[in-house]
Amino acid sequence: MATDRIRINNEITAPELRVITLDGSNLGVLSLIDALAAAKTAGLDLIEISPSATPPIAKIMDYGKFEYERSKKEKVAKAKVKVSETKEVQIKVGTGDNDMALKARKAAEWLSEGHRVRAELFLKGRYKGMEEKFLKERLERFLVRIPYGYKIAEPITRSPKGFAAVIERDLAAQAKREKTPAPTIEAVKP
Repeated sequence: MATDRIRINNEITAPELRVITLDGSNLGVLSLIDALAAAKTAGLDLIEISPSATPPIAKIMDYGKFEYERSKKEKVAKAKVKVSETKEVQIKVGTGDNDMALKARKAAEWLSEGHRVRAELFLKGRYKGMEEKFLKERLERFLVRIPYGYKIAEPITRSPKGFAAVIERDLAAQAKREKTPAPTIEAVKP
């Protein structure tokens, strides 16, 4: 339900209203008293549907039906909204090739579902003192293994736990990737 309250009948405060009937025809600009009389004659409610317009727009219709239609529209709009999460995959300096391939496939699965993926090189203890260039290359080597078209949303930067990059799917790159054969693991190794 919307947070703003819809004003009906005697709750309407505007002195003049542009009135629309149930079948959609325009009655023109009427005084509040005339608009309420027209609604009462039709046996329906006067509902202020656009209070910010000049003059405000009101419709003569059944309030229960109006609320039902409005809630249906909100449900449809809510169903269309796709929630995208940022998933995280974490590797370490000593992560083996098979584990990296497994994590890369999982990252590709998340990308195909439309999620963003944060790839993080976790550094612990003495690994924090290693050369920055080597550590970034290690993370780049993992990113190359991901078998899905992606673009880098946030480049590799230092994070509290080590180094991280955020990627998101790129449908154009994926279409191009599907046309060309995938590189073998030997081609990926440095």
